[in-house]
Amino acid sequence: MKEKLGKLKFNQEGLIPAIVQDINSKEVLMLAYMNEESLKKTLETGKAVFWSRSRQELWVKGESSGNFQLVQEIKLDCDNDTLLLLVEPVGPACHTGEETCFYREIMQKGVLLEAGLADKLTASASREGREESSTKGGSPTVEELEKAAFIYSLYNLIAGRKREPVEGSYTNYLFNQGVDKICKKIGEEAAEVIIGAKNASREEMVYEIGDLIYHLLVLLNLYEIPLQDIFTELEQRNK
Repeated sequence: MKEKLGKLKFNQEGLIPAIVQDINSKEVLMLAYMNEESLKKTLETGKAVFWSRSRQELWVKGESSGNFQLVQEIKLDCDNDTLLLLVEPVGPACHTGEETCFYREIMQKGVLLEAGLADKLTASASREGREESSTKGGSPTVEELEKAAFIYSLYNLIAGRKREPVEGSYTNYLFNQGVDKICKKIGEEAAEVIIGAKNASREEMVYEIGDLIYHLLVLLNLYEIPLQDIFTELEQRNK
């Protein structure tokens, strides 16, 4: 085992990026990180085990959702600093219920898919300037509004899963399990947010709040509550 791991170049945090690819479809499913311990456990169990940078602990992919990744091959790139895991996925890779985390397209066949996207990607406005507009109570920028609109896209994606179930979808798994399972996940994610806050970890809080919002959107869809109703309620409280 030591000889096999000896060639690997882990970064200063003891991590190495791992690209996960479906061995049958060849579709790239996700990118995660491994440390020496998670790699050893992957080799021992045959299931993909990663290192969660936000939670600072080992992460068995699919441990809570059932969407395991059964590792068939592991390859090392020419610089010895990136791994390629060829897996047989049991369910979707993305927590949104999509088969792959790379489901949003920016360019296809050399053509940008969204008008004005090139301008957005090459905009010279600094991140500090964007943050200043928000923290000082100024009007949100166009970019900030477009980012906020994504929550509608995610809500509609979840609604689509409810109307037209997809085999292996985590979202459909939640709908099938019902309100008790969904509420249990909301409770778990809320607890993770609290832990992140107590750890004063911005990265952990952002990650876990994202999970919490996703599961709240599933609950809204379960009872067919329009997202607009939530915004209307918040707006009325601000009057």
